[in-house]
Amino acid sequence: MRNDPTPKARGAAARGGFASASVPRHLARGALGFGALAASLALLPVTGPVSLLLAPVGLVALRGCPMCWAIGLAETVSAGRLRRSCTDGTCELRRA
Repeated sequence: MRNDPTPKARGAAARGGFASASVPRHLARGALGFGALAASLALLPVTGPVSLLLAPVGLVALRGCPMCWAIGLAETVSAGRLRRSCTDGTCELRRA
């Protein structure tokens, strides 16, 4: 019996490690993540260190860091539009 990944895992691998299922969903995660990070810093003078509890919420929404979110946005936008083909040790990107 082969150890094939599930169809969901294969789809995620084809999209990339940081990509979301759709661009609107990815943008919503970004709005939540960046909003929570900004609010945690903006509310610091008003609520004190309690506002820093929003920072982990923002990092979870961004899946770790703002750069990870940006990479995921690029992967989500290009998902299914580009294909990599390798022949004779040379790889190139082509439109799907």
